[in-house]
Amino acid sequence: MPKKKTILHGSLPNIPWEDRPDGCDEVVWRYSHNPVIPRDLIPCSNSIFNSAVVPFEDAFAGVFRVDNKCRNMQLHCGRSKDGLNFEIDVEPIRFVCSEPEIAVFVEGYDPRVCWLEDRYYLTWCNSYHGPTIGVAYTNDFRKFHQIENAFLPFNRNGVLFPRKINGKYAMLSRPSDTGHTAFGDIFYSTSPDMVHWGCHRHVMAPKAGKLTWQCVKIGAGPVPIETTEGWLLFYHGVLLSCNGFVYSMGAALLDIDKPWHVIYRTKPYLLSPQKLYECVGDVPNVVFPCATLHDASTGRIAVYYGCADTLTSLAFCYVDELLDFIKSNSEL
Repeated sequence: MPKKKTILHGSLPNIPWEDRPDGCDEVVWRYSHNPVIPRDLIPCSNSIFNSAVVPFEDAFAGVFRVDNKCRNMQLHCGRSKDGLNFEIDVEPIRFVCSEPEIAVFVEGYDPRVCWLEDRYYLTWCNSYHGPTIGVAYTNDFRKFHQIENAFLPFNRNGVLFPRKINGKYAMLSRPSDTGHTAFGDIFYSTSPDMVHWGCHRHVMAPKAGKLTWQCVKIGAGPVPIETTEGWLLFYHGVLLSCNGFVYSMGAALLDIDKPWHVIYRTKPYLLSPQKLYECVGDVPNVVFPCATLHDASTGRIAVYYGCADTLTSLAFCYVDELLDFIKSNSEL
């Protein structure tokens, strides 16, 4: 019998879930009651999107990108009993930071949250003379301790791996520029202490020269999931249409010990902007994955993704089906 393809860690019996609808043959399907987080959930919000959700104390917590009505990009903490209905703090996170040089918060967006060793680490696009990767940690989703930025400007989409690899902390990122970057490859970096980052390795590039869903730029999405087949990475890809950028979601399988080596990578997208809430908003035509929940015992994966830079939705898949799809529909 073929080897069973499984998620190696993470039992989550209370994972939010909805079975694939009748007549649907897609490997990833949307929650029928999307969006799960509307743009106006709290009084100050213009939009809530590109956010991170993790299991916490038999329920769920997370960090959410909230653009307020002044259109300032802020990070807010939030909680949910079921992963579907959220309460988000009205006040943004106030980081505890011992370094005055980086403690002045200008703006923050597109957070990811990763349980690593004994705490939850938060990475986000921080502003320090341009966009870079901010890093902080928390144990209770009340107090957040900011440490050094991971990289020099300009960088985005900093995503930690959930364990050390070859004895070092590991992070994916996407070097960029000062604006709405029209390029972008994914890189892999390591650190002995979560402060000093180096040993950078190229992971993968857009499909340059091809008019595909990922021909302009790509960026890491949720924290990679460790499976028996390799690291499962959801990522976003961008094409440039006559109406601007279009963001879609794909997936890749990375080598367990050398994650900068891509084993398989989806040629077709898994999810693209097709529903009204994905196509219409402050930035049209955006599907932007930022977080997953997964249950090793059932192989279920729930994917939280931002829609049109306005609100947050949810999609589902099974890990075995997804890995088979990636391997059968791959183009490196």
